[in-house]
Parts: sequence; C-alpha cells; structure tokens
Amino acid sequence: MPENKTIQKRTVYLNSEVLLKFFLGADDEVDTLIKCRGTEVDLITYDNDLYEALGSIKPYDNFQLQKLIKLIEVLDILSYRKNFGKEKPILTHEKVDELRTAVLKK
Repeated sequence: MPENKTIQKRTVYLNSEVLLKFFLGADDEVDTLIKCRGTEVDLITYDNDLYEALGSIKPYDNFQLQKLIKLIEVLDILSYRKNFGKEKPILTHEKVDELRTAVLKK
C-alpha cells in the first residue's frame, strides 16, 4: 500500500517591485516563477503591492494585459487593510520613481 506523503508547500511573497518586474518583463526568473508556478509553491501579495506595481506602469511601457490575467490566476491577493489595520498609502510620484529605478536599473 502506498504511503501518504504530505508535501510542504512553500509560500513566496511578491512585493510591488517583483510584480513590476513581471509586468515590464525585466526579470526572467520572476517571469518563470509566475508563469510556470508548480504545485509546491503558493504565491501571495497584498492588494497594495499590486496597486503600486500597476500604478507604476507608464503609457510607453510594453504592458500586456495577459500578464495581469495570468498573475491573478496564480496569485493569492491579501487585503492590506485587514492585515495591517490601516488604509493603503497613496501612491506618490516619488514611490513610482523609486520602484521604476529599482526595477529598470541595469
């Protein structure tokens, strides 16, 4: 009789910088993690991280809606307000510049 084996899932938190890298195609490793996510990995983020990443996309970026759809398919999105007990911070131009600089640096 086969043994029942419990597989320990690994949870990976994707912050706004990682999400922006995915949307802009700036990191092959991140792209592979999201597109080819195995059953042994749970991907999570907060709605605030998704808000910051999407809000940091510029009109001239090569943003593909299909990437957002794929992300939502494989990602658990947690409520920032419910987990931290406060409203999401407003996305500022400074935060956008900070994220884009971190993501697009060569």
